[in-house]
Amino acid sequence: PPREALAVLYFGNQPDPNVTEYVVGPLPMPAYHRDVTVQKYGGKVPYHRRPMLGSEYKQVGAFLEMVAFAAAPTFLKEVFEYDGTNVAFQTTAPHGFQSGDRKSWIIVFQNVSGFFVHPVGLEVLVDHSSLDISRWAVNRVFYNGQYYRDMVQLESAYVQGRISVEKVRKAPRDGDFSSMKPRAPSAALFPLQYEPQGPRYSIRNNHVLFQAWSFAFGMSVNTGLRLFDIRHKGERVAYEIGIQEALSVYGSNCPGGMSTRYMDGSFGIGRYTSPLVRGVDCPYSATYVDTHSLFETLSPSKRKASLCIFEQNLGSPLRRHYSNLQLLYYGGQVNSALVVRSIATMGNHDYVWDFIFYQNGAIEGKVQATGYASSSFLHGDGLRYGNRVWEHTLGTIRTHSINYKVDLDVGGVKNSLVAHDMAFEMVRAPWSPEQQIERPRLTKKVLDTEDQAAFRLQSKMPRYIYFAANSKNKWGHQRGYRIQITSFAGDHVPEASSMERAISWARYQLAVTRRKEEEPTSTSIYNQNDPWTPTVAFANFINNETITNEDLVAWITAGFLHIPHSEDIPNTVTVGNSVGFLLRPYNYYDLDPSIYSHDGVFFTSEQDFTACEINPIACLPKTASCLPNFPPFTYDGFQNM
Repeated sequence: PPREALAVLYFGNQPDPNVTEYVVGPLPMPAYHRDVTVQKYGGKVPYHRRPMLGSEYKQVGAFLEMVAFAAAPTFLKEVFEYDGTNVAFQTTAPHGFQSGDRKSWIIVFQNVSGFFVHPVGLEVLVDHSSLDISRWAVNRVFYNGQYYRDMVQLESAYVQGRISVEKVRKAPRDGDFSSMKPRAPSAALFPLQYEPQGPRYSIRNNHVLFQAWSFAFGMSVNTGLRLFDIRHKGERVAYEIGIQEALSVYGSNCPGGMSTRYMDGSFGIGRYTSPLVRGVDCPYSATYVDTHSLFETLSPSKRKASLCIFEQNLGSPLRRHYSNLQLLYYGGQVNSALVVRSIATMGNHDYVWDFIFYQNGAIEGKVQATGYASSSFLHGDGLRYGNRVWEHTLGTIRTHSINYKVDLDVGGVKNSLVAHDMAFEMVRAPWSPEQQIERPRLTKKVLDTEDQAAFRLQSKMPRYIYFAANSKNKWGHQRGYRIQITSFAGDHVPEASSMERAISWARYQLAVTRRKEEEPTSTSIYNQNDPWTPTVAFANFINNETITNEDLVAWITAGFLHIPHSEDIPNTVTVGNSVGFLLRPYNYYDLDPSIYSHDGVFFTSEQDFTACEINPIACLPKTASCLPNFPPFTYDGFQNM
């Protein structure tokens, strides 16, 4: 089919303001467009659901400074030394409590490096629902635990001495404790990795070849990194694998924090993919790729070096065995995998998105969270909602939930979902009937319907669950790819919440549905600003249709709880903040395909394992001779037997 693009247009200055979506094609020289809004959503998208543009954020900021703050000059000057430049704003979402609302709490911080952890205690609720900016208004003001009708009332209370003032020490421009400048000088260089004979992968446009793998990559402005037509040994394994959404639910005793539920796809995970720093964000010798997007402009924008591809020696064997019984030998293989990475900076959060291709036919999707902790001004019972991380800073509790779409095609388009697990059975020992043995046995079940294949977050899921092909391997087993999830997710929000249906994908650690063109994504960019009447409700996808021998899609949710602590200052580290999934061949091949890799090592006690023709690792001093001090290969495993 021809390549096409989706264009989202805002029509505001008309009697019926709305958002309309068009499909435009063929690319790269469009000659036609068609309105697909009614087809996708059953009608026009109401204008209040539109994601906020940069222009609206600027208008809200200008309203605060020119209108709201102008009503409290004495308070701002004496409490914050406000001069028009020394505060920064962060806007919460969703914007209210019901459909049609566009009322945002604006949290005020010191305008310094790492301002996210420098709250000053002031938050302002702005109603910016009207398309006429002159009708915007302040609905509430919060300062140091107290609520006020507006800035006028706050100013009056301050002048009359009826406010409990908590002065925050003025931070230097570098943020002081929030500065990411290293506190130690440079010393010995950290280890580097490089390819002694050049890259073993190739990239042509957006198509990648690596060992037995091939795939295409793309960058969605909304959902970020995604992969298409993933093949291993020439056979398609998956049609599409990609991010769907990143949800954060905050807790606090301040209004901005307690009402925040960020759905990052609405802001643009791909849009906020950041340039990568060579040698830190990715290995120094990685291949760096520019990405492009069209957002709020009439011409595309380019983000240089915002995606990287590299092969990485993971520093542990993919497989190995050392035999010291009967025959004496060693066999193993370097675990070298290809990584495709992008990093999105969503306000204070940075998400490191990886897709990793292993030589045994496995694929891993992984996200690591870093960046600045979320924070509120510490007051009252704040410690019920997090930990104190600085003098006036409460690191606020939050959950992270990440949703992926995995459209597997295992041995063809038509697949079934099968669950394997283990149960104990009590048997008499055949050779000693008076004795009992607790014997593990294999349990098998075909999951016939979408309802059976929707596993709630806290429910027990079979430990082996896989897409099964209609074909069999040499040993008579259905060829399959297993889904294995790494997650520490808890409840996203209570199901009774008025906005829960907008994020109902997060009910499930795994849900498998029939693939439908009209169900391309688990959520919508419009759900953030109207979660109470969601444009896409994932729960509707699950309607007990049969999934036996059908084209199937897996929707995977992984997540974790973050309770900020003192070690999150200045930044949260990636260690321990990683979740995701693995897709692993399960009887897909007749044996481990990595045995055919050139990276295998095998030698016996009777061979000269220092010889290059026997052991390629022994060749390192020659093949990597430009690296100094590479010691010759030695091995003492067969000594003193």
